[in-house]
Amino acid sequence: MGKWGKKVVVGTVTVASADLLMACSSDGADTEDSAANDTVSFWYMGDGNEQIQPILDDYTEETGITVDIQSIPWDSAHDKLLTAVASGDGPDVVQMGTTWMAEFVDAGALEDISSYVESEETLNSENFFEGSVATTKFDDAFYAVPWYTETRALYYRTDLLEEAGYPEAPKDWEELEDAAMKLSERGDDKYGFQVDSNDQSFAFMFARQNGSELFDEDGKPVFNEAPFVETVDYLNSFIQDGSSPKQDLGLDISQTFGGDGIVPMFISGPWMINAINDSTTDIEDKWATAVLPTGSESNLSSTGGANLAVFGGTENEENAVDLIEFLSRPENQLAFFETSNSLPSATAAWEDEALADPKIATFGEQLENSASMPLIPEFERIAAIYLEDWEEIYLGGADIQEKMDEFNSETEGLLK
Repeated sequence: MGKWGKKVVVGTVTVASADLLMACSSDGADTEDSAANDTVSFWYMGDGNEQIQPILDDYTEETGITVDIQSIPWDSAHDKLLTAVASGDGPDVVQMGTTWMAEFVDAGALEDISSYVESEETLNSENFFEGSVATTKFDDAFYAVPWYTETRALYYRTDLLEEAGYPEAPKDWEELEDAAMKLSERGDDKYGFQVDSNDQSFAFMFARQNGSELFDEDGKPVFNEAPFVETVDYLNSFIQDGSSPKQDLGLDISQTFGGDGIVPMFISGPWMINAINDSTTDIEDKWATAVLPTGSESNLSSTGGANLAVFGGTENEENAVDLIEFLSRPENQLAFFETSNSLPSATAAWEDEALADPKIATFGEQLENSASMPLIPEFERIAAIYLEDWEEIYLGGADIQEKMDEFNSETEGLLK
């Protein structure tokens, strides 16, 4: 989701209870009103609907169907959805952050649209990146269609890396560590690489690159086994040797990445392209993006973004699917990219010259080797627990194996 879900999920009790309420409630006024043949209601996540409204206007012109859109800020969207599940008073079409899918599918809040995915050419799962499709499918049934996607890639200062002996981006973990150290030796208050200690997916992404499955075939966590523990040690080494900041520097991107390049390498999503272009005009030709360096097993990245789903209990399913089909067309995903910089999930859209810019094309390449975080309702809570333990390691000096044993045990308890 936009990107990633920022609301910590406290188990499944709340949403499961909401599911029971939904089953006992009426269909709700919104559903009844939108059942008319010439309307469809749509909950869109964002601050205002300026980015999507022109495309919805095109839809209305083509079909004669009016879209009743409600724009919901991401930071309040999760609670809004929970309330809708409890009351049954939801939209026909809902934009779902990929990290929320498991929770709301588990609650019965989204319609199974497998028959449409299998019968509608535009909605066929083969049209989208595999990592994005994985966020829509549960127990062999489809509950959404990928809309826009994102993944993480490496941003780096080409000029500073070249001075450090790297005419190209680091290709593997060893080169990343070496380049970061050399860059940090430029002087006081200079670093090489940003280990993001606030990103819930960061360590899990690296652990997968090092061969960790995160959970075994029985669904049990393996966070205290070698691949994950070694990853935490690797990331901690950047902070302890001074090649990554230990704490937030309190600076904006123009100060950290622009100018002298206080932090000349970091990992982030495609939204940072515009941020850098808008605020760092002094390095216009001095930076680039690259696919992630490879660990012992892969350079697998994390897939995020948002899907389009039919909200449970709607009596306007036909129009709901029709709107999703329209928004899923490659040309309309490209139109949304032009207004929002959100990357298309339809692979055909990537043939367009609008995505040919090398800095953007990198993300298309990385999406071919990208996967979502584990699609279980408890994962965001698990990730939040990890960040607490991680802080005790990199700031407090706690023993890594001991903390990962504790983390693994707490995760097992949470899953029970």
